[in-house]
Amino acid sequence: MQGADFASLASSLDQARLLVVGDAMLDRFVAGTVERISPEAPIPILRVERRAEMPGGAGNVVANLLALGARVAFVAVVGDDEAGRVLAGFPDERLERALVVEPGRPTTVKTRFVAGTQQLLRIDEETTTAISPASEDAVLRAVENNLKQAGAVILSDYGKGVLTPRVCQGIIKLARAAKVPVLVDPKGADYTRYDGATAVTPNRRELEQATGRVARHDDEVEAAARSLIAKHHFDALIATRSEQGLSVVRATDAQHIPARAREIFDVSGAGDTVMATLAAAVATGASLTDAAALANAAGGVAVAKPGTATVSRDELVHALELHDETKFLARDGAAGRVETWRRRGLKVAFTNGCFDILHPGHVHLLRQARATADKLIVGLNSDASVKRLKGPARPVNDERARAQVLASLADVDAVVVFEEDTPLQLLDALHPDVLVKGADYTIEQVVGADLVQSYGGKVVLAELVPDQSTTKTIARMAKK
Repeated sequence: MQGADFASLASSLDQARLLVVGDAMLDRFVAGTVERISPEAPIPILRVERRAEMPGGAGNVVANLLALGARVAFVAVVGDDEAGRVLAGFPDERLERALVVEPGRPTTVKTRFVAGTQQLLRIDEETTTAISPASEDAVLRAVENNLKQAGAVILSDYGKGVLTPRVCQGIIKLARAAKVPVLVDPKGADYTRYDGATAVTPNRRELEQATGRVARHDDEVEAAARSLIAKHHFDALIATRSEQGLSVVRATDAQHIPARAREIFDVSGAGDTVMATLAAAVATGASLTDAAALANAAGGVAVAKPGTATVSRDELVHALELHDETKFLARDGAAGRVETWRRRGLKVAFTNGCFDILHPGHVHLLRQARATADKLIVGLNSDASVKRLKGPARPVNDERARAQVLASLADVDAVVVFEEDTPLQLLDALHPDVLVKGADYTIEQVVGADLVQSYGGKVVLAELVPDQSTTKTIARMAKK
């Protein structure tokens, strides 16, 4: 996890292709204001001002995937009724539906009556009986038809009868044969139907129900998770633990990912956001641990929003950049970060140096460099590089310390250490829009100027602060 560029990983989620199978629902909202109590009974009178409809249940997982930019095939069962036709009609060019219509079976509809932000009443129209054998056959055929294009499969179980034992086991066997990971958002205490899945994602309460064990602390979560892994042959179990974050547990190891500190507004739908982000990241080739860390960050964004809101890819990227624990990136990570910024229409500047002892001249240079663009990357000579350029007595501060000082500055958005004597290879990897150096150089003397100019970039010479340089600073320090 440490050192992974999660902003770049989030930015790549539009490359993901997912297959979602589960319980489709239609969420209806009737919203308005309450100004008086009914004279007929002690109940509020809702003056209706607006109505809204949106996919719920597994459909909300799909909505989260689409918000992240992923392409989705959605397999579900609906009734031959108005709600089923509404679910079939939500337009999105990245969504392929394979909705099996079962005559006589009602589509699940949840209608919420809301005044302001207060929910007054919810009406559920549904059945929880298992789908018919004919519908099971149709679901499995639809899965087989869509599996080849999928990078991962999500089983989104809301206990409404679609994910029967036969359907779950059929999907898991098909996916295993195709080497496609299967991630399960489980329901109930018996996980037998999910045997052989790649990973299941219960919350803490669900984990305790499924195992009959207390799972509050890390060691308890690990013990409970491993009992399910052994019993049901999962590759891993990912426990969502609310304010404690996520735990990724395998048979022989575990990683506990702390929650990102955020003001919690509403936890509704956050689990669907976590599952969608987790699966989308896995579908792009991310490790399960990195995918879980990214999903954890997405859940943090979701709970800060009212209602069952989705989290867009841009929102997630912005949140990751805003709250990134470190600006210290490797070359590949920096290239990915630049690509992320460019997708958002941002201009990137670059400057470089040893920055051995930070002084006002450096600060002035960095401020000017940042003013030329939306983002600034600083290329930092490694310790070995500084020694070759400045002699055996340098650097005064090692590269870790120099990088930390630079990263603490508001004008600096990323720091990349390079081993070569010049930043030419780094410039070739990043292709910044602006290259900035001090005015003690001419443009012809600036390493990489011709490269930057060759693709339409700009070279800027920054004003210097008189009598400010690292050599002079070291000399003044030696005299004291």
